[in-house]
Amino acid sequence: MLDETVFRTDALPVADRFDYWVELLGRTHAPMELRCDCTDDFRASQRVLDLGAVTVWSATYQPLVFRRTPKLIRQSDPEAYHLSLVVQGSGTGEWPTRETAYKPHDLFVTSTSLPNDIRSSTGGPVTIIALETPKALLPLPPDMAPRLVGAPVSAREGMGALLARFLTQLTADTTAYQPSDGPRLGTVLNDLVAALFAHLLEAGDRLPPETRRRALTLRIQAFIREQLRDPYLTPATIAAAHHISTSYLHRLFRDEDATVAEWIRRRRLEAARRDLTDPALRAVPIHAIATRWGFPRAADFSRAYRAAYGTTPKDHRHQGLNGHK
Repeated sequence: MLDETVFRTDALPVADRFDYWVELLGRTHAPMELRCDCTDDFRASQRVLDLGAVTVWSATYQPLVFRRTPKLIRQSDPEAYHLSLVVQGSGTGEWPTRETAYKPHDLFVTSTSLPNDIRSSTGGPVTIIALETPKALLPLPPDMAPRLVGAPVSAREGMGALLARFLTQLTADTTAYQPSDGPRLGTVLNDLVAALFAHLLEAGDRLPPETRRRALTLRIQAFIREQLRDPYLTPATIAAAHHISTSYLHRLFRDEDATVAEWIRRRRLEAARRDLTDPALRAVPIHAIATRWGFPRAADFSRAYRAAYGTTPKDHRHQGLNGHK
């Protein structure tokens, strides 16, 4: 299981709940002014996943007003981007460059370095899944932030849907992961965020060539992860899907310490490795898991697995599932 922290306001005296919630959000996000009509009996819960430099948290709370002011920014700025996937509830957000209404299946972006005023609608509780990632990890010019914050993003299609599915699946059940998987999952999420930002900016020639190149690489990597089970996933099909030549695709991956084929093989081995130690898949034969992830020949899978992890798939499954008996 991943490293996680769970908090519920009902564990505290009624009089302390709202003030503690304000303090908690200041630690998990950034210091904010909060207002609520239910401070006399405030109810909220939060679950935080530690993924190395990236943090993911899900929360349910009564309608609030969140305000990040210039004064608070001057006092403390973790210099991060915050993405919220709205699961339940609606409201509006005001940023220096726009005002946006949000509803379930929307994603919206905020920056800890820019003021905002986010108001939940009145009525029932609000549920979100949120992601925090340091700006330093994203290969986009910092002056592009005003174009990103508050931009409406649908979680039903395209890059927004890809990120939303990953966040939803991750927060639904962490038992299949080990604490050491946290930083790797954080890296995947950061890549998806960078690809989403590049898509939102529609930057074209406004971005430096190296940044455009990196953004394209991130989009391709996200595409590969989405298509890993496709037995016909090859450099040629990947290049065609992104309207580039195969030779240019290979040049993009020169900085990834792996060829395109090697990068695909590593991701498939990682996926198979997770499935092998998933208690829910205990009855699924090893060869079926291998085939699912693009290794139709058992001998090829065993050889690649041993080369990558120093053990056989059978031995790793036995060791990994012992703790779940």
